[in-house]
Amino acid sequence: MLVIVCYDVVTETKEGRRRLRRVARTCEGIGQRVQKSVFECRVDAMQFEALERKLLDIIDPDEDCLRFYRLTEPVDLHVREHGKFKAVDFDGPLVI
Repeated sequence: MLVIVCYDVVTETKEGRRRLRRVARTCEGIGQRVQKSVFECRVDAMQFEALERKLLDIIDPDEDCLRFYRLTEPVDLHVREHGKFKAVDFDGPLVI
């Protein structure tokens, strides 16, 4: 499944900046950054649950915001890209 992870972490304190870096690193480990605080992640159900638990352990629910959007198949009907950035098609052919 394709999951969009969006977050907004309060960075006015040292702890907030640390949380922001930890959230970004966690998302980078499983998906690709499509905007500063938005990641696309191709995961199965177990990976999704693990990612959600990890991120919930990092954020401060009283200050930060974390959202997950699960896109249904076929993804091509739900995602349109415009502008400079082009996401990597992990299901397409590998061109080197």
